[in-house]
Amino acid sequence: MGVLEEKGGDQKLEEGQEKETVKAVEKEEKQVAVVVEASQSLAPSQPQTETRVTRLQAQHPVTPIQVVPHGASPPTAAAAAAALHQTRAPPQVALASLNSRSYTNRISLALFLLHLVVAALAVCFFVFKAVQGFVDVGSDTARKERRVLKFWLPPIEGSAVLSMILAFAWQKAVRLWPGVMVHFVLWSTFGFTMAAGILLLCFSLPATVGLGVALIGFSIGTGLYACWVTRRSTFTARVFHLALLPTAKFRSLNGPAYLMLAVGFLWISIWCFAIIGALNFYFSPLTIIALLLSIAWTAEVMRNVANLTVSRVIALYYLRGMQSDVQFSFQRAISINLGSACLGSLFVPTIEFLRIIARALNLLEGEDEFLFSCAHCCLNVMESIFPNGNSWAFVHIAAYGKGFVEASRSTWGMFERARMEELVDSDITSAICFLSGVCSGAICVIFAASWTFSSYDKYTATVSLLAFFVGTLTTRIGMALPHACVACYYVCYAENPGSRLFDSTIPDRLEMIRSGREVLVSTPRFPRRVTRT
Repeated sequence: MGVLEEKGGDQKLEEGQEKETVKAVEKEEKQVAVVVEASQSLAPSQPQTETRVTRLQAQHPVTPIQVVPHGASPPTAAAAAAALHQTRAPPQVALASLNSRSYTNRISLALFLLHLVVAALAVCFFVFKAVQGFVDVGSDTARKERRVLKFWLPPIEGSAVLSMILAFAWQKAVRLWPGVMVHFVLWSTFGFTMAAGILLLCFSLPATVGLGVALIGFSIGTGLYACWVTRRSTFTARVFHLALLPTAKFRSLNGPAYLMLAVGFLWISIWCFAIIGALNFYFSPLTIIALLLSIAWTAEVMRNVANLTVSRVIALYYLRGMQSDVQFSFQRAISINLGSACLGSLFVPTIEFLRIIARALNLLEGEDEFLFSCAHCCLNVMESIFPNGNSWAFVHIAAYGKGFVEASRSTWGMFERARMEELVDSDITSAICFLSGVCSGAICVIFAASWTFSSYDKYTATVSLLAFFVGTLTTRIGMALPHACVACYYVCYAENPGSRLFDSTIPDRLEMIRSGREVLVSTPRFPRRVTRT
């Protein structure tokens, strides 16, 4: 009987402890309810959703009820605190903001806008001078400008229209048949530039012979390059195919590129007419060169605006699984991120040109002291510049609103952490997009040179040069979409390689490179160690 009474006393003691704990919990909940009612009386206009949030924020975490077994000591305050700490959720890592409102690279933006105002005033002035020359009937200037208007301007405008058609065709073909187009671009550039060079040689004019020799030399270099990168063509076609798959989810993604093409065509048309007025201006060669540099920068900025728009849409799809609005992305590209587009339009072509020079000198240096010195100097420049300015930066500019230099460092840093430097350094996507523009320029040369030589052969050389220039710039704007998609594919994989949106294409390629089964000749950023005796 004594044992039973002792057990009954222990049970009563445990029940009493449980009741006291439950009463404490109920008392705390009543206090929370009083706080909530008081907040409601102070702010009666707040909706019910805010009241619920206030109540959730006012509640303090309550120590869970613990049943103490027979013979064990009650939990101490330290144990209760440890149990409370275990019930709390782990802190979440904050994601980078995607809606930066600060303008990037403002100095570059101000310089570009100032240049644009000056260029617009100059073009309007030269158009006025051209019209003034037409009105002056009977003068030598009027006869010369009418001859230019009749025999020089139509082939240039025709080349601009042809380049627009080719830009649409290249982009559509790359999206539909990426495997075929990679090989086609490489070898068609060789064929069309060779054909254009031979055609200009056949005209037997001093100026056209010089242009023809230059095109033939470029054609030979393109053919050697096509042979050199043949082993990379299959992988590049595979990356094009995978990178362009998300574009099917955004029907209006082509809109910004098409708009930039239309604006570029109108500006080029007015610019070509202004050249007529510049021919009779002071220092006409320098004036025309300045106009050429201006339109080259403007066209590159238009291309990068389309690049930034596509990069934001595709990058947010890869990184956040979002279907971003194309129009909103375009508005950010022409406002907040325009300064980075202007700065990148100046730096990226220069850096890419240095990459070509570095690659050529690295292959040709041999035992020649002069070439060795040039290669050493150029590679040191590349070592210091390339991480601070590269074409991969446009992905982070579009996604996170970073400046051009900051975005270049962050993207290249991710490639280094993912050990992808050799892979992205050997990528030929930018070369494919550039060569498609060169191929269009060569086709425009064949078209415009044949037309001009049959009507007024003295203008053949200048018409051919401008036709090549216009055709290349226009097609580069059209190829901004596939180029941006491939850049997003590489950068977003380096940032989040575990995403389900990526397959094993890049890991398999990296494994082949590291195991030595795939030998790549990438652009070196460090001078080779050469021992001389």
